[in-house]
Amino acid sequence: MEEPRGVPAAASLPDGAEQSLRPATLQDYVGQVEIKRNLGVYIEAAKNRNECLDHVLLSGPPGLGKTTLAQILARELGTGLRSTSGPTLERPGDLAAILTNLEAGQILFIDEIHRMNRAAEEMLYAAMEDFKLDLIIGQGPMARTVKIDLPRFTLAAATTRVGLLSSPLRDRFGIVCRLSYYHPEELRTIVLRSAALLGVPIEAEAALEIARRARGTPRVANHLLRRLRDFADHRTGGRVTAALVGAGLAEMGVDRYGLDPLHVEILQVIVHKFGGGPVGLSTLTAAISEPKDAIEDVYEPYLIQEGFLKRTPRGRVATPKAFAHLGAQPRETQLDLPVA
Repeated sequence: MEEPRGVPAAASLPDGAEQSLRPATLQDYVGQVEIKRNLGVYIEAAKNRNECLDHVLLSGPPGLGKTTLAQILARELGTGLRSTSGPTLERPGDLAAILTNLEAGQILFIDEIHRMNRAAEEMLYAAMEDFKLDLIIGQGPMARTVKIDLPRFTLAAATTRVGLLSSPLRDRFGIVCRLSYYHPEELRTIVLRSAALLGVPIEAEAALEIARRARGTPRVANHLLRRLRDFADHRTGGRVTAALVGAGLAEMGVDRYGLDPLHVEILQVIVHKFGGGPVGLSTLTAAISEPKDAIEDVYEPYLIQEGFLKRTPRGRVATPKAFAHLGAQPRETQLDLPVA
């Protein structure tokens, strides 16, 4: 699909409507073809049987559309969506308050479920399997257990660290979807759609170049598009051209692989300060002053995916591709370490 010379802008959205570029239906959702096809089957079957959809676990790196898919599930099923996140569920009572206020058929979406309090997680077991809530009232010898019936609901949960979920919780999800990084052509389609929604004229080649540097992630692609729109308003009368994309991304510090300054800093620390590694995560965290979770969840996955970095039992090791990207000479002794 090749647009001649560029894509005309759609009419600008009314005030307040621009804040979300999320697709509203499975048909509009770009990429993740197998997941989308299977979810369509599960949704249609649940509607035909007039039943709740089975519990859904959505996993994968940040920015790939897990929250969007949860919202689409609710719309496709014609039901409501209640949203919360794992870190906010500090006590079992926090979760109990949400569960007891759900309506029949409603979807409860828990983002970052791997960060939920363990006591609250254990309360989920009976809620997911038997649609019952076990509450302990009182303390000491006077304590007693009360069972509360819950309406049938669907739990949709998102996680970037599926390995941190306990087996009892993971096994209670009937539908498990692992989202993967997007191909440039898929991201190009997303960029063109977002540009039309934002009312931004954009050349087809410019959209493809944004897609190539978006690290396989729709959220990054939309972020780059918004910032390049700012450059376009300042320099080209609002039109995003291929030349503008090249110049704008260079000024933003996004290189030809899509690596931003922090990605490059991680590689520079490993290559220049530690001779290519291995470098432990704690050492790397101290060297660049970034939290461990951010390094593991946000930065490392793409560096590993693109072959710049590998994990070994002794720590992170830069690959020959990383040395070449930084213009450094690799140490041969570092290249044959086993991968963790």
